[in-house]
Amino acid sequence: METTETAIIGGGQAGLAVGYQLQKLGRPFVILDANARVGDAWRRRWDSLRLFTPARFSALEGMPFPRVADGFPTKDQMADYLEAYARRFKLQVRTNARVQRLSRNGGHFEISTGDHKLRAENVVVAMSSTQVPRVPPFASQLSDRIVQLHSADYRNPMQLKNGAVLMVGVGNSGADIAMEVVKTHPALIAGKETGAIPWRIEPWFSRIVLFRILRFMFHHVLTIKTPVGRKARPAMLKRSTPLVRVKPKDLTAAGVSRVPRIVGVRDGLPVTEDGRALEVANVIWCTGFRPGFSWIDLPVLGELGEPHHDAGVVATEPGLYFLGLHFLYSVSSETLMGVSRDARRIARRIAAAGLADVALPIHSLSSNQRARTTEAETTEIGSGFMPGRLT
Repeated sequence: METTETAIIGGGQAGLAVGYQLQKLGRPFVILDANARVGDAWRRRWDSLRLFTPARFSALEGMPFPRVADGFPTKDQMADYLEAYARRFKLQVRTNARVQRLSRNGGHFEISTGDHKLRAENVVVAMSSTQVPRVPPFASQLSDRIVQLHSADYRNPMQLKNGAVLMVGVGNSGADIAMEVVKTHPALIAGKETGAIPWRIEPWFSRIVLFRILRFMFHHVLTIKTPVGRKARPAMLKRSTPLVRVKPKDLTAAGVSRVPRIVGVRDGLPVTEDGRALEVANVIWCTGFRPGFSWIDLPVLGELGEPHHDAGVVATEPGLYFLGLHFLYSVSSETLMGVSRDARRIARRIAAAGLADVALPIHSLSSNQRARTTEAETTEIGSGFMPGRLT
């Protein structure tokens, strides 16, 4: 059986970020990614998707994001950046390696990727909280004549039949897709938005000034170490992100019809909470995702499949860490603005544990090893806070 000190599950921005940090500290690791190519998780999003954060705030530590035409990277530019990042730092990413089971055998973790097994002292699950598309149970009762897609499977309007399109869910994906679909089809959107940021993100002042203010708030103020952050965290974990680029008035101005929440099906048609059956040819479920950690065969998941952790550290399973989750340490934890800081903190914890296991006197180590030992041991590993340069 192959062995490694640290296995990183997930080759997106979180996995690459922690791989970069471990490499800086001289610790061995392998990154396992289910996709055929680094960045494919981004490439599979809908064609017109653009990030909400400007390019200057969309970089991982060590490599700036290239300039883009309007300041906001497309999903393909993001994917290409991640691929270039892995290539530049020679990060060992093993693609087409979908993890089917993570378990513990004595003092080691065992990871199964089909016919291949890997043993590791540490495991970093570097994946977001949104892995499995969620649709209501009554979706299966819709007529076969209606094209159904989840936002995870939507690419462009060419997938849709002639006729009306119903977007179910007024989150950012529902709003963004509706603004595209309404150009070619009659469009309806069901539900109630959970708020919207009150300014446009495209102007210079927003891209340069407001995003710096937001980054400070999300990175330093709304954290698990501040009273305001601890108070806000439970609600933020349950509440959807407010609309960012598209505002409610934009939907109306574009001709998107607003309808109440969808509560069921009648005669094969979606039914609103006020009893109307909607004659539509297409339904796009913009109803979010649920965690996809059922392959973790360890007692670390809650009733809804969410992992139990303290700032990414699982105390009940020493050596197991999570990275990239919503509000893992701060609001910025699942974003490109914040994942590098969390990765740095977890990598230093792994390095400190690994150097402690060597059990060699400090004077017998090389100068580089001594420097890494000092850096790791003086880090506030248990505090959950790691000061450092924002990216």
